[in-house]
Formats: sequence, C-alpha cells, structure tokens
Amino acid sequence: MTLASGPIARGRPPHGPLLSETNVTPLVDVMLVLLVIFMITAPLVATGVKVDLPEARTRELASDSKPLMITIDATGDLFIGDAVVAREAFGDTLRQLAQASVDPASLRVFVRADRTLAYGTVMQIVAEVGAAGFSKVAFLSDSRLPSDQKEGP
Repeated sequence: MTLASGPIARGRPPHGPLLSETNVTPLVDVMLVLLVIFMITAPLVATGVKVDLPEARTRELASDSKPLMITIDATGDLFIGDAVVAREAFGDTLRQLAQASVDPASLRVFVRADRTLAYGTVMQIVAEVGAAGFSKVAFLSDSRLPSDQKEGP
C-alpha cells in the first residue's frame, strides 16, 4: 500500500497557504455608512417633534395686588382693563403705567387673547409688555370643561 503523493496527502490546502488575518474592510464600510445615516437623520428628527400639550385645570393664585388685565379681542382691538387703547398708543400707555407703578417688575400682567388671533399678533403685544418693564406676564385661558366633558358626581 502506497500513500498518495500530492498536496492533499501531505496536509496542505489545495489552493495555497491559509491566511489567518481577518478582513475588517467590509465592517468599516458598513459602520461608516451607518454613521453617515445617523448624522443626517438625527437633526431632522430633533426639529420635527410634534407635541400634543395637555389641558390643565389650575386654581387662582393668591395675591395682594390686582393684576393689570390686557385683552385682545377677535378683531385685534386692545383693552387695558375695560378701556379701549389704540394700537399705536399701546406701548406709550404701558410705559406710563409702568412709571406710575412703584415696581413694574413685581406687577402681574394677565393677557387674554381670542383663540382665532395669529400667534405673531399676540407675541407682538407680549413683547411690548416686556419692553415697558413688566416681567410677570401670564396668559389666561378658559379652564371650564366643555359641555360634553362635564365632571362626574
């Protein structure tokens, strides 16, 4: 019995020596692609967040001083208390009220605005309130429950 001679018989692979190194190039390519995808999508996800704010029922805060009430109706007319104020004179009127007050920064200002008004219109009014020296500004809302959501017994 003779042994077969050749590369298989001697324990050598038929296609040459085996390489014991791991090729990491495909792994690096996949990781770089994933990195680029996350770098592109992360800012898009952060800026496109939708928020459904909850409704809240709050109670009235106790205070010694009567707040300054500013109202903007559906037509855009401005009221300080119950008095109508022209849009052009609103800033000057607020500054006069701030000067007449002992400390305008401690005086509370409540802003009531009709729900149909544009956000920018309301923010212009609030900016003028802040420019006049008032820093405690709050927005008022209707905290009553709708008729179809009345509280139980």
